[in-house]
Amino acid sequence: MASKLTIEPEAQVEIEEAIDWYESKQPRLGKEFYNYLDGYFNTLKQANALFAIKRKPVYRELALKRFPYVIIYEHTDTEIFVYSVFNTHQDPNKKAK
Repeated sequence: MASKLTIEPEAQVEIEEAIDWYESKQPRLGKEFYNYLDGYFNTLKQANALFAIKRKPVYRELALKRFPYVIIYEHTDTEIFVYSVFNTHQDPNKKAK
């Protein structure tokens, strides 16, 4: 059974900023980024898709392969909370949580 996915407001802002940035660089690239990211969200929602805990106490990270972003999330028994969609070209000290 798939888990419910909740994107926290800060992560939503990061996603929108990334879409806008990519769209400003090349038409339709923002939409392509969003569709690519959505595929990763669908992977996370699958019950057997648990990635390694990278930050204590329970924060997991999933790096995107095509775009320089990492999804920072928490997986509970019934829900996934996305806290950040972090641009890895930024200062790593800015990572959420």
